[in-house]
Amino acid sequence: MTIIILIDIGLPMIFVAIPVMVVTLLPVVCLEAIVLRCSIGITYKQATKASFLTNLASTLLGIPMSWLLLVLIQMITGGDRAYGLKTPLTKFLAVTWQAPWLIPYESDLYWMIPAAGLFLLIPFFFVSWCVEYLVARRILKGVDPISTRRGVRNANIASYGLLALYLVMVLVTAKPRA
Repeated sequence: MTIIILIDIGLPMIFVAIPVMVVTLLPVVCLEAIVLRCSIGITYKQATKASFLTNLASTLLGIPMSWLLLVLIQMITGGDRAYGLKTPLTKFLAVTWQAPWLIPYESDLYWMIPAAGLFLLIPFFFVSWCVEYLVARRILKGVDPISTRRGVRNANIASYGLLALYLVMVLVTAKPRA
């Protein structure tokens, strides 16, 4: 009975996004530390500390807050209703407009989850860049703010690019469950 109720409410994509971001936190910190080091010219120790703290802030604060804002926009604008998946437009809207909280089209979630995840990477990237820049500025006080902004942007392009590549691979290989 409980499972049916949970399935009928749809899929809040934050429950997919946060575990992935927590699991990938260490590799992302390492990758972004390398990019920060190369982009800004700081020590590996500074880059690792900045990368860890900035990514922790964006994972635990930035992403959930942006997801909540996206859910509110979805609900306010009518995206909380099932419009079906009969046309390419309704399929597109189901994984963009309704990406924060997917409507429970159970037989199509195999492709909708990675597609919605790809779409959500766009706002999450910009929120991460902003949050991480603000945190990095405090940590890297002696570094030029423009260099810091560019370095954080480059680091996020690298990590979000790899996340997008992973989701594209999942989407391309996705198959319906028998």
